[in-house]
Amino acid sequence: MHSTVRSVAMVVAAILSACAQPATEQSGSAQDSAAAQMLNVTADLLGDVSQVEEKILGLAKAIPETKYSWRPMAGVRSVGEVLLHVAGDNYLMPAALGNVPDSATGIKGDDYKTAQAFESRKLGKDATIAELEKSFAFLKKTMTDAPTARLGEKVTMFGQDMTHQQTWIMATTHLHEHLGQLIAYARSNSIKPPWS
Repeated sequence: MHSTVRSVAMVVAAILSACAQPATEQSGSAQDSAAAQMLNVTADLLGDVSQVEEKILGLAKAIPETKYSWRPMAGVRSVGEVLLHVAGDNYLMPAALGNVPDSATGIKGDDYKTAQAFESRKLGKDATIAELEKSFAFLKKTMTDAPTARLGEKVTMFGQDMTHQQTWIMATTHLHEHLGQLIAYARSNSIKPPWS
């Protein structure tokens, strides 16, 4: 995951850098416009997260519990492990920005190993779905509450400096990566995604 996250972060950084306007060139109205644009980006991301949430939860419910241990090959996450990985990173990325998740998760924003411990638990289907639902609620609330003024602030995640806005973009693209993975897992087991 680290290489994928780094790749996504580098692409996001390049795009945002290309679009950025030096602060010295921004007038009051330009700053207001930039703030409004950032706010719109977060709103757009929230809409996207909600759509991906519906699809991931739909797949989590459609896949039988007997298939939660299925994996396409040795050394690759199983269905249940992918779902818990999604839930773990839904907590981890906001936590890296200072949003403290429920202490029951054990996840700390400055320690990826806590997210790995969270996702390595052996849970049944119902408990996994409950964790997913709670994690999506946390992710969406922290995105909704993210102060626009802080979107340009830097944070270090996975050994890289990125802005808060880049972190929210990465949280969203990460969900799409694993949605695609879960669709492939479902189709490999002759399970039709509920929305198709």
